Order: sequence, then structure tokens, then C-alpha cells
Amino acid sequence: MKNVLIVVDMQKDFIDGALGTKEAAAVVDNVAETVRSFDGEVIFTRDTHDDNYMETQEGRNLPVPHCIKDTDGWRLDKKLEVLRTSAMKVFDKPTFGSVELAEYLRACGGLESITLVGLCTDICVISNALLIKAYLPEAEIRVIEKCCAGVTPQSHTNALEAMKMCQIKVV
Repeated sequence: MKNVLIVVDMQKDFIDGALGTKEAAAVVDNVAETVRSFDGEVIFTRDTHDDNYMETQEGRNLPVPHCIKDTDGWRLDKKLEVLRTSAMKVFDKPTFGSVELAEYLRACGGLESITLVGLCTDICVISNALLIKAYLPEAEIRVIEKCCAGVTPQSHTNALEAMKMCQIKVV
């Protein structure tokens, strides 16, 4: 049995870049402390777009270029990047949820708990939590509230409530 921590999209563009918020900036230290003290496997995701972002469905619905691969805004926050070791997996994902991540977790087998932290609660955190729940319905899935931020404080709270209704523990 093992525990897994998934650090969702803690990238510059979501913290203090193109889509940054003061709430996102406020959780960076909490996330860094959680990574430092976590007893188990730590996995990172990175929202990853190409130069043609504005031509995609997401780009048409959210016309703010962000997390373009290999740009400064795509990189993990420096406080987290220094904690990342070569043994920690990183899943680059072109959309909100990562099927590749969910498949990896299912293949691991024997997971005791899966904990998610990161950005944005109401888009990528909830998408990955629900996707993982679909792939691993018997796994305990948790989200650490103080380590997440949404697009707005209200959408953050709404996402946490929705996850609770789907039997994801908010701690």
C-alpha cells in the first residue's frame, strides 16, 4: 500500500502570470510544505499548450494564452521546482484532466490514498479528482483545501462542495 500526492498545475501562469490570482499565490508555501513532508510518491502535472492554443476549443473559450510549452509561464513555481527530484514523475497534460495520470495510478495497484493539491480547484483539480475516482472507485481520494485555489474564491468553494458530493474527502 502506498500514498500518492498529485501536485496539479502549480505553474507560473496560474500563480502570478497570465491567469494568476492572489489566492493562487497564497497557497504556494502550503503546497511546498506538503510536498516536503509527504510520505509517499509525489507526482506533478503541468498544463501544457502549443503555439496554436488560440485555435483550440479551450483557446476559443478562454482566449488568454497560458502555459505554452517551454515558456516561463509553463514552468513549475520555483519553490516547487527545487523540491522536485528526478524520481518524481511529471505528466504534461493538454487538457484539464490527465487520462495518462489516471491510467498510471490504476496500474500502480494497492494505493492507500491519493491526495491532490494545486490549481485551479474548479477546473483542473476537480477534473483530475473525478477522473481518478472513475478509474479507481475504491481508492481514498483527498483534496487539501488550504493547498488549492480556484479562479475565484466562490468557484473554489463550489468545486470543493461538488467533490464532497462525489465522495472525495476535503481535508
